[in-house]
Amino acid sequence: MARAFEKQALQAIFTYQQILWGIEMLKITRKIVTCVVMLGLAFGVIGLTAAKADVPESKDPVKIVMMGYSGDNIIMFIYGELIKKLGYNVEYTPADYIGQFTGVGAGDLHIASPGWDTTAKAVLDEAFASGNVLNMGNIGIAVNEDWWYPLYVKDYCPGLPDWKALLEPGCVNALSVVETEPKARFLSGPLEWGGTDPERIAALDLDFEVINAGSDGALSADLVAAIKRKQPIIAWSWEPYWIPALYPGEFVKWPEYDDACYDDPSWGVNSSMTHDCGRPNGHMWKAAWAGGEKIWPKAYDVWRKFTLDAKTAGELVFQSDVEGMDTKAVAQKWIADNESTWKSWLK
Repeated sequence: MARAFEKQALQAIFTYQQILWGIEMLKITRKIVTCVVMLGLAFGVIGLTAAKADVPESKDPVKIVMMGYSGDNIIMFIYGELIKKLGYNVEYTPADYIGQFTGVGAGDLHIASPGWDTTAKAVLDEAFASGNVLNMGNIGIAVNEDWWYPLYVKDYCPGLPDWKALLEPGCVNALSVVETEPKARFLSGPLEWGGTDPERIAALDLDFEVINAGSDGALSADLVAAIKRKQPIIAWSWEPYWIPALYPGEFVKWPEYDDACYDDPSWGVNSSMTHDCGRPNGHMWKAAWAGGEKIWPKAYDVWRKFTLDAKTAGELVFQSDVEGMDTKAVAQKWIADNESTWKSWLK
């Protein structure tokens, strides 16, 4: 009887030890699982950090061109502020509109301010053909840029918009000012914008003198002041832009543009001179230094994806030029209000 009781006691002790051992093993297992989970999370974080570390690929600054027009500058600020979100260093660098493409080709500048077919077509074609400047596609905005006048000018120059109305002495006299008389004044944009107006004036025998405004703001202010006084004026304007949208007016109709017009004197109404035609129409083109794509591939990818429509571009310029908002502030406001538009560009 005593042996039976002893046997039962020993069995109970053994069972109790098995239970204790099982509890300890469960604790150990839980610790192992916890460690595995924590390691997994840690490696996940490390993986994410490594993935983020790939962008920016270089801390070298991306040099973004800023030139003398608020509309283009707003576009460049939008792009620059967006790639800052990816960690890129950015330098907004002033440059001449036409001359910038030489700097971009040399790698002194990296992201070009948009080139317009209306004024930079030949320069863009040459830059892209060199292989040193990448064609990053058009922004999505069709452009028109030429001589523009308020509708009331037709009272002084009957026959407009036909360019031949500008040949009439009464029209020339009405458009002359103190600094150009007896010639008529054509108010153009800043000299750095380029253009071929002197060549056109000579080829079409127009009695006009080109006066260049000091900036896009000065050009717009002079034009609006003349409109408010109902003063006869013909000036450089463009689309998309708020002045042609806000004030009734028309562009002068010239002989239709052809590439031969700029290269072949025998082409057109003047058989001995080039530029006897209107400007080419087209788009706003994105360009970048070819060598930069290996240094900042993601930043270049964002520039390729970047698009804007004409209506939005006009509204942004209006906020700057008419409402007086700083161009960078205009860009930042657009970014804050349009995440659904640009979010996919950064992916």
